[in-house]
Amino acid sequence: MNQVLREEKKFLINIAEFRQKSHLLEQTLLQDEHNGIHGYRIRSLYFDTPYDRDFFEKQAGTELRRKIRLRIYDTEQTFAMLEMKQKQGVQQLKRSLKISREDAVRIIKGDLLPLLTHPDPFAAEIYAFMQIHAYRPVTIVEYRRKAFIAKENKIRITFDNQIVATESSFDLFDPNLNMNPVLDPYDVVMEVKFNGFLLGYIRELMNSINRSELSVSKYVLARQNAYQTHI
Repeated sequence: MNQVLREEKKFLINIAEFRQKSHLLEQTLLQDEHNGIHGYRIRSLYFDTPYDRDFFEKQAGTELRRKIRLRIYDTEQTFAMLEMKQKQGVQQLKRSLKISREDAVRIIKGDLLPLLTHPDPFAAEIYAFMQIHAYRPVTIVEYRRKAFIAKENKIRITFDNQIVATESSFDLFDPNLNMNPVLDPYDVVMEVKFNGFLLGYIRELMNSINRSELSVSKYVLARQNAYQTHI
Protein backbone atom coordinates (compact mmCIF):
# COMPACT_ATOMS: atom_id res chain seq x y z
CA MET A 1 0.00 0.00 0.00
CA ASN A 2 1.28 3.44 -0.99
CA GLN A 3 0.39 6.39 1.22
CA VAL A 4 0.74 10.11 0.48
CA LEU A 5 -0.32 12.99 2.74
CA ARG A 6 -0.24 16.45 1.18
CA GLU A 7 -2.02 19.71 0.48
CA GLU A 8 -3.51 20.41 -2.93
CA LYS A 9 -4.25 23.74 -4.59
CA LYS A 10 -6.28 23.76 -7.83
CA PHE A 11 -6.69 26.48 -10.43
CA LEU A 12 -8.66 26.73 -13.65
CA ILE A 13 -6.50 28.37 -16.33
CA ASN A 14 -6.75 28.76 -20.10
CA ILE A 15 -4.70 26.88 -22.69
CA ALA A 16 -2.45 29.89 -23.41
CA GLU A 17 -1.52 30.25 -19.74
CA PHE A 18 -0.94 26.49 -19.51
CA ARG A 19 1.59 26.68 -22.34
CA GLN A 20 3.32 29.66 -20.79
CA LYS A 21 3.52 28.13 -17.29
CA SER A 22 4.52 24.75 -18.68
CA HIS A 23 7.38 26.31 -20.64
CA LEU A 24 8.54 28.12 -17.49
CA LEU A 25 8.46 24.95 -15.39
CA GLU A 26 10.44 23.03 -18.01
CA GLN A 27 13.35 25.36 -17.14
CA THR A 28 13.15 24.89 -13.37
CA LEU A 29 11.61 21.52 -12.44
CA LEU A 30 12.01 17.88 -13.40
CA GLN A 31 9.49 16.50 -15.86
CA ASP A 32 7.50 13.39 -15.00
CA GLU A 33 9.19 10.47 -16.76
CA HIS A 34 5.92 9.65 -18.57
CA ASN A 35 5.33 13.15 -19.95
CA GLY A 36 6.61 12.79 -23.49
CA ILE A 37 5.76 15.76 -25.72
CA HIS A 38 2.06 15.99 -24.98
CA GLY A 39 1.81 14.43 -21.52
CA TYR A 40 0.15 11.11 -20.68
CA ARG A 41 -3.37 9.71 -20.35
CA ILE A 42 -5.08 8.92 -17.05
CA ARG A 43 -8.37 7.04 -16.76
CA SER A 44 -10.24 6.67 -13.47
CA LEU A 45 -13.42 4.82 -12.58
CA TYR A 46 -15.13 6.41 -9.57
CA PHE A 47 -17.38 4.64 -7.08
CA ASP A 48 -20.08 6.22 -4.94
CA THR A 49 -22.94 5.17 -2.67
CA PRO A 50 -26.51 4.60 -3.97
CA TYR A 51 -27.37 8.15 -2.86
CA ASP A 52 -24.16 9.69 -4.25
CA ARG A 53 -22.96 10.68 -0.79
CA ASP A 54 -19.37 11.45 -1.85
CA PHE A 55 -20.57 13.64 -4.71
CA PHE A 56 -22.89 15.73 -2.53
CA GLU A 57 -20.40 15.96 0.34
CA LYS A 58 -17.80 17.34 -2.07
CA GLN A 59 -20.29 19.90 -3.37
CA ALA A 60 -21.22 20.89 0.18
CA GLY A 61 -17.57 21.22 1.24
CA THR A 62 -17.88 18.65 4.04
CA GLU A 63 -14.73 18.78 6.16
CA LEU A 64 -14.07 15.02 6.33
CA ARG A 65 -14.90 13.10 3.16
CA ARG A 66 -13.69 10.27 0.94
CA LYS A 67 -13.38 9.39 -2.72
CA ILE A 68 -12.81 5.85 -4.07
CA ARG A 69 -11.56 5.04 -7.56
CA LEU A 70 -9.76 2.57 -9.79
CA ARG A 71 -7.04 4.17 -11.94
CA ILE A 72 -5.12 3.05 -15.02
CA TYR A 73 -2.76 4.72 -17.48
CA ASP A 74 -3.18 2.34 -20.42
CA THR A 75 -6.05 0.05 -21.40
CA GLU A 76 -3.51 -2.75 -22.02
CA GLN A 77 -2.28 -2.61 -18.42
CA THR A 78 -2.22 -5.88 -16.47
CA PHE A 79 -3.02 -4.06 -13.21
CA ALA A 80 -4.98 -1.14 -11.76
CA MET A 81 -4.57 1.08 -8.72
CA LEU A 82 -7.43 1.01 -6.20
CA GLU A 83 -7.28 4.34 -4.39
CA MET A 84 -9.01 6.04 -1.49
CA LYS A 85 -8.58 9.79 -1.05
CA GLN A 86 -9.56 11.26 2.31
CA LYS A 87 -9.97 14.98 2.86
CA GLN A 88 -8.72 15.97 6.32
CA GLY A 89 -8.91 19.73 6.76
CA VAL A 90 -6.47 21.32 4.32
CA GLN A 91 -4.70 18.02 3.70
CA GLN A 92 -5.44 15.04 1.47
CA LEU A 93 -4.49 11.50 2.41
CA LYS A 94 -4.23 9.21 -0.61
CA ARG A 95 -3.76 5.47 -0.16
CA SER A 96 -3.22 3.22 -3.17
CA LEU A 97 -3.35 -0.54 -3.61
CA LYS A 98 -2.03 -2.30 -6.73
CA ILE A 99 -4.39 -5.06 -7.86
CA SER A 100 -4.52 -7.32 -10.91
CA ARG A 101 -6.58 -6.49 -13.98
CA GLU A 102 -8.77 -9.53 -13.29
CA ASP A 103 -9.49 -8.42 -9.72
CA ALA A 104 -10.26 -4.88 -10.93
CA VAL A 105 -12.86 -6.27 -13.36
CA ARG A 106 -14.46 -8.31 -10.56
CA ILE A 107 -14.63 -5.28 -8.28
CA ILE A 108 -16.26 -3.20 -11.04
CA LYS A 109 -18.91 -5.93 -11.35
CA GLY A 110 -19.61 -5.73 -7.62
CA ASP A 111 -17.54 -8.69 -6.46
CA LEU A 112 -15.29 -7.35 -3.68
CA LEU A 113 -14.06 -10.76 -2.48
CA PRO A 114 -10.62 -10.45 -4.18
CA LEU A 115 -9.81 -7.76 -1.63
CA LEU A 116 -10.09 -10.32 1.19
CA THR A 117 -7.31 -12.41 -0.34
CA HIS A 118 -4.91 -9.48 -0.61
CA PRO A 119 -2.16 -9.47 2.08
CA ASP A 120 -2.24 -5.69 2.66
CA PRO A 121 -4.46 -4.65 5.64
CA PHE A 122 -5.70 -1.69 3.58
CA ALA A 123 -7.44 -4.16 1.25
CA ALA A 124 -9.62 -5.46 4.10
CA GLU A 125 -10.34 -1.91 5.24
CA ILE A 126 -11.51 -0.73 1.83
CA TYR A 127 -13.50 -3.98 1.38
CA ALA A 128 -15.42 -3.31 4.61
CA PHE A 129 -15.97 0.36 3.76
CA MET A 130 -17.26 -0.33 0.24
CA GLN A 131 -19.42 -3.21 1.45
CA ILE A 132 -21.02 -1.31 4.35
CA HIS A 133 -21.87 1.74 2.23
CA ALA A 134 -22.80 -0.23 -0.94
CA TYR A 135 -20.32 1.52 -3.22
CA ARG A 136 -20.88 0.93 -6.94
CA PRO A 137 -19.35 2.36 -10.16
CA VAL A 138 -20.82 5.70 -11.25
CA THR A 139 -18.54 7.30 -13.87
CA ILE A 140 -15.29 6.97 -15.81
CA VAL A 141 -13.18 10.11 -16.25
CA GLU A 142 -10.23 10.41 -18.64
CA TYR A 143 -7.83 13.26 -19.32
CA ARG A 144 -4.35 14.15 -20.51
CA ARG A 145 -1.82 15.20 -17.86
CA LYS A 146 1.53 16.96 -17.95
CA ALA A 147 3.41 16.84 -14.65
CA PHE A 148 6.47 18.49 -13.13
CA ILE A 149 8.31 17.59 -9.92
CA ALA A 150 10.50 19.49 -7.46
CA LYS A 151 12.84 17.25 -5.48
CA GLU A 152 12.42 19.43 -2.41
CA ASN A 153 9.38 18.64 -0.29
CA LYS A 154 7.83 16.31 -2.92
CA ILE A 155 6.18 19.23 -4.71
CA ARG A 156 4.28 18.16 -7.82
CA ILE A 157 2.60 20.47 -10.34
CA THR A 158 0.18 18.96 -12.85
CA PHE A 159 -1.82 20.30 -15.79
CA ASP A 160 -4.91 18.32 -16.86
CA ASN A 161 -6.92 18.99 -20.01
CA GLN A 162 -9.07 17.22 -22.62
CA ILE A 163 -11.24 16.01 -19.71
CA VAL A 164 -13.95 13.61 -20.84
CA ALA A 165 -16.30 11.22 -19.03
CA THR A 166 -18.98 8.60 -19.45
CA GLU A 167 -21.68 6.97 -17.33
CA SER A 168 -22.90 4.66 -20.08
CA SER A 169 -20.18 2.04 -19.58
CA PHE A 170 -17.93 1.09 -16.67
CA ASP A 171 -15.51 -1.07 -18.67
CA LEU A 172 -12.33 0.61 -17.46
CA PHE A 173 -10.13 -1.31 -19.90
CA ASP A 174 -12.22 -0.68 -23.05
CA PRO A 175 -10.02 1.30 -25.50
CA ASN A 176 -13.07 2.54 -27.42
CA LEU A 177 -15.29 4.09 -24.75
CA ASN A 178 -17.73 6.71 -26.01
CA MET A 179 -16.89 9.71 -23.80
CA ASN A 180 -18.09 13.31 -23.71
CA PRO A 181 -16.27 16.54 -22.73
CA VAL A 182 -17.05 17.84 -19.24
CA LEU A 183 -14.93 21.00 -19.48
CA ASP A 184 -14.26 23.56 -22.19
CA PRO A 185 -11.33 22.20 -24.28
CA TYR A 186 -9.55 25.55 -23.87
CA ASP A 187 -9.59 25.24 -20.06
CA VAL A 188 -6.89 23.42 -18.08
CA VAL A 189 -6.94 22.31 -14.43
CA MET A 190 -3.65 23.14 -12.75
CA GLU A 191 -2.88 21.43 -9.43
CA VAL A 192 -0.05 22.18 -7.00
CA LYS A 193 0.54 19.30 -4.58
CA PHE A 194 2.93 19.75 -1.69
CA ASN A 195 3.77 18.58 1.80
CA GLY A 196 4.20 21.21 4.49
CA PHE A 197 5.44 24.30 2.68
CA LEU A 198 5.85 25.77 -0.78
CA LEU A 199 9.14 26.94 -2.25
CA GLY A 200 9.22 30.69 -2.87
CA TYR A 201 9.42 30.56 -6.65
CA ILE A 202 6.47 28.13 -6.84
CA ARG A 203 4.40 30.40 -4.59
CA GLU A 204 5.22 33.28 -6.95
CA LEU A 205 4.06 31.12 -9.85
CA MET A 206 0.73 30.50 -8.12
CA ASN A 207 0.31 34.20 -7.32
CA SER A 208 0.84 35.06 -10.99
CA ILE A 209 -2.11 32.95 -12.13
CA ASN A 210 -4.96 35.02 -13.56
CA ARG A 211 -7.74 32.73 -12.32
CA SER A 212 -9.02 32.12 -8.80
CA GLU A 213 -8.50 28.89 -6.88
CA LEU A 214 -10.78 26.02 -7.95
CA SER A 215 -12.57 23.72 -5.50
CA VAL A 216 -14.39 21.46 -7.97
CA SER A 217 -12.83 18.06 -8.68
CA LYS A 218 -12.80 16.26 -12.03
CA TYR A 219 -15.16 13.70 -10.49
CA VAL A 220 -17.67 16.43 -9.63
CA LEU A 221 -17.32 17.97 -13.10
CA ALA A 222 -18.23 14.62 -14.63
CA ARG A 223 -21.21 14.01 -12.33
CA GLN A 224 -22.49 17.57 -12.66
CA ASN A 225 -22.48 17.16 -16.43
CA ALA A 226 -24.47 13.93 -16.10
CA TYR A 227 -26.99 15.44 -13.66
CA GLN A 228 -27.59 18.40 -16.01
CA THR A 229 -28.04 16.02 -18.94
CA HIS A 230 -30.69 14.01 -17.05
CA ILE A 231 -32.71 17.07 -16.01
